[in-house]
Amino acid sequence: MTRLLLVGPPGAGKGTQAAILAETFGVPAISTGDIFRSNVANETLLGLQVKAIMEAGEYVPDALTNEIVADRLSQADARVGFLLDGYPRTIDQVNELDRILATDNTALDVVVLLEADTDVVVARLLKRANEQGRADDTEEVIRNRMDVYAEQTSPLIDVYDKRHLVVRVDGLGAVADVTARIVDALAARGLASA
Repeated sequence: MTRLLLVGPPGAGKGTQAAILAETFGVPAISTGDIFRSNVANETLLGLQVKAIMEAGEYVPDALTNEIVADRLSQADARVGFLLDGYPRTIDQVNELDRILATDNTALDVVVLLEADTDVVVARLLKRANEQGRADDTEEVIRNRMDVYAEQTSPLIDVYDKRHLVVRVDGLGAVADVTARIVDALAARGLASA
């Protein structure tokens, strides 16, 4: 079983790497952002709840996010392992994830921290917004998400650092190069690809 967490600022390439790594390690990629965007697009009850929050560049409340993640991790495909992308984002979510995993006597194996320069990430997200027509990716919203990330999410790295789970990887460069850096870092931790 491989249980990974992929962390980094918005636009650092987590979604791209999550899809590749999930296939490489034979585990499902679980992205809270994808779950939320799908619900918004399909105008589900959840989608209606989170649409205004996402458009303002804020994070969905912990209680709602925790419930969605717990449900997803209980599904059969996640029993062989998983790659989390976008969760946890706060210390409270770290504690909830610990609780969820403890019910199955498991824990995270490695936390991959993708590091990237803020201005490069903002440019990357603005380009993506133009290509994909994403209304939630204006420069003001992107910079707000970066501020929220720095304030709320960065402290969880300290928690995982104390547990000796964090591997830092340069998230900039060609996709294949970043993937190779991640796979090498995971191999050094004893996690081999499928």
